[in-house]
Amino acid sequence: MVTTVETTERDSCVSTAHAGALRDGAPPAARTPQQTAARPDAKRRDEPDGHAADDTGARTRTAADAITDERTRIDELDARIISLVRERVSVSGRIQRERVSSGGRRVNLAREMEILSHYRDALGRPGTSLAMTLLELSRGRC
Repeated sequence: MVTTVETTERDSCVSTAHAGALRDGAPPAARTPQQTAARPDAKRRDEPDGHAADDTGARTRTAADAITDERTRIDELDARIISLVRERVSVSGRIQRERVSSGGRRVNLAREMEILSHYRDALGRPGTSLAMTLLELSRGRC
């Protein structure tokens, strides 16, 4: 599924929600001339291509290939982030169970403030929102 995103010149780096696999098993810069020539779309890679923009918004095949490759990397990073968030939720649940079983409160507000501060210091104001989301995912899971 491809989601189009309207952009202005100022924010032209906004991408669509589509990522593809590496073509020929190697990034464009690592392909041999023979691999490039053997591709069905082996026209000059820097020529404007009406189809290049279909999935990426790029105006050349070279740019479209680079965007596709980087989107693949983003998809890999997102999978790792999701895995880490799930692990964090699990660890948080174990902490909450221990705290509650010992007679404590499920949520430790002082610790949550430390987490919010840490994310804000590391990522700026949007880091606070990210930390709030992580804390929300982790609450009440014991």
